[in-house]
Amino acid sequence: MHFSIIIPTLNNFRYLEVCINSILKNSSFNHEMIIHLNGNCDQSEKFLKEKKIKYTKSKNNIGLCSAVNLGAKDSKYDYILYSHDDMYFLPGWDTNLIDEVNTIGHNNFYFSSTHISSHISNKGKIEHIVFDAGHNIETFNENKLLKNFNKFKFNDLQGSHWAPHLIHKSLWNKVGGFSEEFNPGFASDPDLNMKLWSAGVRIFKNVSRSRVYHFGSITTRKGHKIKRNPGKKIFLSKWGISVEMFTRCYLNRGDIYSGPLNEPIKNFNYYKEYIKSQFKKNINKFTRNDL
Repeated sequence: MHFSIIIPTLNNFRYLEVCINSILKNSSFNHEMIIHLNGNCDQSEKFLKEKKIKYTKSKNNIGLCSAVNLGAKDSKYDYILYSHDDMYFLPGWDTNLIDEVNTIGHNNFYFSSTHISSHISNKGKIEHIVFDAGHNIETFNENKLLKNFNKFKFNDLQGSHWAPHLIHKSLWNKVGGFSEEFNPGFASDPDLNMKLWSAGVRIFKNVSRSRVYHFGSITTRKGHKIKRNPGKKIFLSKWGISVEMFTRCYLNRGDIYSGPLNEPIKNFNYYKEYIKSQFKKNINKFTRNDL
């Protein structure tokens, strides 16, 4: 089984180089890579030509959503995997995703890999493995990471909506990929998940054994003057509920995986989130501030 791995990048050569080399080094299969170069990325383009890796490019930064959609149109395999350019793919990352695909026996799923990161990015549930192998490319210790990444016990989780994520191409095309109104990319992942939910997908699974190291640098969102997160405002206007309500009440984000999701239980927490969503929605009608 092969994947088409789509990676948008913007003037981030050192991270992109490490990312691509990790895929070449640690993959069990010869996956297709399609890199989208946003703007003038001469060093990256030269590197891709030397490695004979397929790429698309745009004169300006067209944003994450448009970049990934463009790459997906050029993909040759049935499974599309979207990744950030600041991820290091660890041994077994692909075989463990393939095992999940083979086990499930159909294409209505959304799988993502488990992040390993040097810092805790969420004050609530722990959704990734915390291990310091370097907080940036300058301090990255590849040997330390390779010696330790498989020692950590971690559960499969519900409600993943983060990269790298794997989707069958037929499902990707059915929902139209990323919604480009979310460029440069904020809240585009939960929007994609909501489209998949509306299409009947109920398996949103973070696969614990498929692991990547994530530096967490912002790349394709550079150069955009963004006050807080307008993507959340777009999501709220489009779907009538907040990103937080969707990930908590529908996706059960961060819970231990126990099988396909059901319709949300309309309990106290559900209605609390719904009221909060409607309050924000009404506020949006009278203010231009992003929520």
